[in-house]
Amino acid sequence: MIKHSQYNKLLFRAGIILAISTILLGCSDNSNANKSARSSRPAQLVELITAQLIPIQHRSQRTGTLKARKTIRIFNQEEGSLTSLPFYEGDHVKKGNILLTIDDHLLRVQLDKARATLEQTKQDLIRLQKLRKKRLVAEDEVNRAKTALNVAEAEQRLLATRLGYMTLKAPIDGIISERLAEIGDVAPRHTHLLTLIDTQTLITEVAVSDLLISSLQLDDKVDVRIDALPNQHFTGRILRIHPTLDPTTRNGIVEIILNPAPTNARPGQFSRVTLLSKLANRLLIPFRALRQDNKGSYVFIVNDKNKVSRNQVTTGLRFSDKIEILTGINVGQKIVTKGFLGLKAGKTIRTAIQK
Repeated sequence: MIKHSQYNKLLFRAGIILAISTILLGCSDNSNANKSARSSRPAQLVELITAQLIPIQHRSQRTGTLKARKTIRIFNQEEGSLTSLPFYEGDHVKKGNILLTIDDHLLRVQLDKARATLEQTKQDLIRLQKLRKKRLVAEDEVNRAKTALNVAEAEQRLLATRLGYMTLKAPIDGIISERLAEIGDVAPRHTHLLTLIDTQTLITEVAVSDLLISSLQLDDKVDVRIDALPNQHFTGRILRIHPTLDPTTRNGIVEIILNPAPTNARPGQFSRVTLLSKLANRLLIPFRALRQDNKGSYVFIVNDKNKVSRNQVTTGLRFSDKIEILTGINVGQKIVTKGFLGLKAGKTIRTAIQK
């Protein structure tokens, strides 16, 4: 016969077992319910486009500053006091005009002395040659006289050349842009005295991305606008493409020439250059389809089973609301353009709009 206390213990244990069974059954039901809910959850709604090649030209505007194509800085090669400096900033000069003169009295005296010395050495040589024929002097004395004559001739040529440096002439037609000395100044050798520019031809340098610079060619025509000359467009051409790029900005320098220069255009004015690349087929996608993370740029690709994959891409030029894709996707692939919230690789999608 079971005692009352033992009976209570058996009932307690039975109650615990029943409670545990109920909890386990409930968990199993919830798990099945969750699985059922997940399986019945609809595929993510997205918008797609089909990647395709589009023939397009890239238009890009760059800014620069006009400058004279030829800028000549006039330096003196001989020192001395300036005796003539007839031109001022803004004056037009012709090739061959005398720009400045330097006091040359000392050099002229030295040149006169050199001429006299040269004449004397000639006479000495003639005299020694006559004596040599009579065997009254040694051959060595005649040779020394010949050497002295050569030295005297070289000294005369040197002083004549230095005398020519005392008058400086304009090497080109142009305009004086700088006058850095005045009459009476004593100019040490190699002093910058004047600057002469040719304003008949102007150039401007613009920085161009490495993505665009490869599609430009010498002599390509470009549109140029000058802020100081509003509502006017001028045609320039590419004169030079520099061979190196800035390693920081990845930009290269392109020189644009305006020949002849527009009326009233001056060095130092602000210019805007519009560059137009050659027509080419480019793989373009909407810019909004491009994603970024710490690994770089990527897009979501959808396969035939409506499954999403993630592709790393290399981008090229920007065209308004589109961007060029260089690597990472192929023509005909479907690209997600909207519906990115919660989207990840391997997820099933359904299409709202496909273009």
